[in-house]
Amino acid sequence: MTPADHELLLTLLATPTASPLETGGEGPRLWEAGRMYAAAAGALGFATVLHAPADPAVLDRDDVPEPVRAAAAREPGFLDCQPNLVLRLGPRLPREATLMFNVHLDTVGGVWPAHFDGTRFCGRGAIDAKGPAVALLAGIRAARAADPALGTRVGVVIQAVAGEEGGAMGTFGTRPLVEQGFTGRLNLFCEPTGHRYLPRVTASMTACVRVRGEDAVDDRPEAGHNATVLLGHISSYLAQFLPPRIVDGRVCVAGLHTGHQHNRVYGSGELLLNISYGSPAAGRAGEAAVEQALREALTDFTSRTSGLPDLARTAADAAAITSLHWRKRGLPALESRGRTPWAETLLEQHAALPRWPDDEPSFTCDAIWLNGIPDTYTAVFGPGELDANRAHADGEYADLDQLDRYADEIARVAVGFTRLVLRGTDPTTHSDDSTESDHARSAAARPENEERTTPR
Repeated sequence: MTPADHELLLTLLATPTASPLETGGEGPRLWEAGRMYAAAAGALGFATVLHAPADPAVLDRDDVPEPVRAAAAREPGFLDCQPNLVLRLGPRLPREATLMFNVHLDTVGGVWPAHFDGTRFCGRGAIDAKGPAVALLAGIRAARAADPALGTRVGVVIQAVAGEEGGAMGTFGTRPLVEQGFTGRLNLFCEPTGHRYLPRVTASMTACVRVRGEDAVDDRPEAGHNATVLLGHISSYLAQFLPPRIVDGRVCVAGLHTGHQHNRVYGSGELLLNISYGSPAAGRAGEAAVEQALREALTDFTSRTSGLPDLARTAADAAAITSLHWRKRGLPALESRGRTPWAETLLEQHAALPRWPDDEPSFTCDAIWLNGIPDTYTAVFGPGELDANRAHADGEYADLDQLDRYADEIARVAVGFTRLVLRGTDPTTHSDDSTESDHARSAAARPENEERTTPR
């Protein structure tokens, strides 16, 4: 990365782009960030083929998370302030000659002054994912210098999306771009993976356990329903007994809220759970596991508290006043299709990238929307690590050597893919999916939607 790259990253870090789902409605400066990124990419030869928010119709689907639909209904400009950006290097080429990268310019909430001390960038988005986005451009610049066929006979598409954070799950960012055909034969999502490539991605579902009872004064707690104690018991029970039933995902027992005052018994409240899963079948099994574990938690609560005078009414009515609601479910997951020799040879042998271990849990990101797309190989690949680099936490950072290394790795991937295409090898003949070659020919004949830019 050059000093100009450093300056670009610092400017992006100083530009607040937190999702409105994270900030409660404050508009992010994503138009500004997108224009800065497009200008830097334009110096490398990229053309802007789309810079516009998604069509509101993309939210009229059953699998769009409930908080996203609610925010869009509450805030008329919800989508307008969250444009997606598509950049293309070279002419529009068939999918088998195209390499796609996905980055997201939105962030979680929390802003502090961006700074760079010569070795470390600090600021919201440093590792997730503005730092990788800038390093991506540096890598493509190096790859073009090594092989000028990149950008002429082999194309590159960059999706720089909104709607990745805040639980939006790419429903108005990555998904509509994928549906418009902005994909490649190889698709890499730039998220922190410790410089390993990850060919499988979980999706997640969000459950809300809701208690709707009657309040009571603190001097007569037995007169009402104590939602705080009930939900506290449910959360403890689910944290203990639900995780073993989620075979290929994780359980996060998250927010619990009943009230803020000390002098009353709150009869209503909510508990949130987030559960990841690695396949649609596992997602459905997870839903059933949540429902069963909740029934057990209620039975256990009643058996433990029915003899306590202050909680007797809550114990008797626990099942009647407790309900389960789904704020998010039914999303796809990026399932590993097994071995794909051409892609693994490219990534492991040419680019020298290690594969994410099969027995190590993965995580959730927008790569879910490439699941089942024929004639493609998709992986998540980026510098740093979500936990070690404090993504989504105060003090988020990216070290310069991590970003420089990532730029070098991107260059090796791009050069390797270019040479694979130039030597006339049809990657579909090396795939483990025997139906892919027919799909490739039909996909190559399908044009993308008309390219467009909405000025702002």
